[in-house]
Amino acid sequence: MSKDIKIKVIDKNEQKKELTAPSDLGLNLMEFLKANGYPILATCGGMALCATCHIEIIENYDQLPEPSNDEWNMLDTLPQIYPTSRLACQIKLNENTPDLTIKIRGELEGEESA
Repeated sequence: MSKDIKIKVIDKNEQKKELTAPSDLGLNLMEFLKANGYPILATCGGMALCATCHIEIIENYDQLPEPSNDEWNMLDTLPQIYPTSRLACQIKLNENTPDLTIKIRGELEGEESA
């Protein structure tokens, strides 16, 4: 039996919503957020090449696998990162993923880039 993952999302307007993610569909966090109506730009389609799915992990950052070198390199191109910044496309939702609280930091569809 697969476990569900509780994900509390804080959007750019500080609106909070708790979602329940399945751990057995092979999704990454970016795909899950887009499927739940968050207009994350995700220009590169989840290849860690654009950083438009930048998020800040508010709770349980230390329970996630370490970011890859590719992810670190992409985060390093952003004008502002946080100690717990990650790319949502690089967080796989599976039975080992802890419940998370995240804040969306990346570009959204229809938003002017800075």
